[in-house]
Amino acid sequence: MAAISKNTISLKTADGDIHEVSPMIAKQMQTVQQFIEEESFENSTVIPLPNVKSVELSKIIEYLNYHHLIGEASTSASPDDGKKKFNARFAKELSDCEMKQLTLAANYLNVKDLLEFMCQTVANLIKNKSVEFVREFFGIDNDFTPDEEEKIRNDNHWAFEHIDKD
Repeated sequence: MAAISKNTISLKTADGDIHEVSPMIAKQMQTVQQFIEEESFENSTVIPLPNVKSVELSKIIEYLNYHHLIGEASTSASPDDGKKKFNARFAKELSDCEMKQLTLAANYLNVKDLLEFMCQTVANLIKNKSVEFVREFFGIDNDFTPDEEEKIRNDNHWAFEHIDKD
């Protein structure tokens, strides 16, 4: 096991990896913040994250580190441009599966900014897509009979207009 530094917080993922993060980054994860605020918390404590795998935690730490550094380095004329470029690259590098898993991890850790960004990214991805595309993306089984589905499509034909090709 790695030596524990007094200037870091240790986070143990569901797959057993331990990540060392600065207290400033750890505090941006509200779930972790609750552990830190407990009276019994010591810096040598390893905080378990049973619902987060190492891959997702690494991406969350990357996102928080970048956004924290941009916040500190506000000498730039437009830090928002840097964030937009980073966010675009960050989202583009994610597969659909990684995007869903990262959204769940951000929700579990209660990382508000990342969760909002990931939800917006997913919303943009499924915008104007067919029902079939959305079902496949989220792994939803169609529980309608063909007759029920046809009736819904006929009754709500406006909802199926201007759909992009998948």
